[in-house]
Amino acid sequence: MKKKITSGEAQLRELAQELEQHLTAIRQEIRRPVEAEFAKGGLTGPQRSVMQAVVHSDGRSLKELSAQVGLAHSTVSGIVDRLEKRGMLKRHANATDRRHTRIVASAEVREFMEKKYPVIAASPLLTVLCRATPGERDAVLRGVRALRRLLGQGKGSR
Repeated sequence: MKKKITSGEAQLRELAQELEQHLTAIRQEIRRPVEAEFAKGGLTGPQRSVMQAVVHSDGRSLKELSAQVGLAHSTVSGIVDRLEKRGMLKRHANATDRRHTRIVASAEVREFMEKKYPVIAASPLLTVLCRATPGERDAVLRGVRALRRLLGQGKGSR
């Protein structure tokens, strides 16, 4: 037997859909400068996936990278070769078993991710916060904090 949806439930569904649309648009706007910066590097989608996996680690083996990005070992090996030629990745041989290598991000890539990336990523928010009134800033922060708190409550309660 189907449960009848009340008008209150229908309104909440509409609200949830509208919030999701707003959050999606906000994510896209925030990511725009980051995407533009990555586009300058001319990386393909799979290359970006490999780079992100390596940058967010202390190094990965080809096997680990393949599993993490969901691509064949030979595909990831080719990607690593191309990124290594561009100076973005480095292979470090294991001192005890030279058949095993760890792939790490180059110093330049690490520096970009540690210093430049956070500034680029925060830029859209900083720009709009500068335009906002103090009251608008407080309202945005209160709303985001409340949404995050409410989402966090749902994790353990079901």
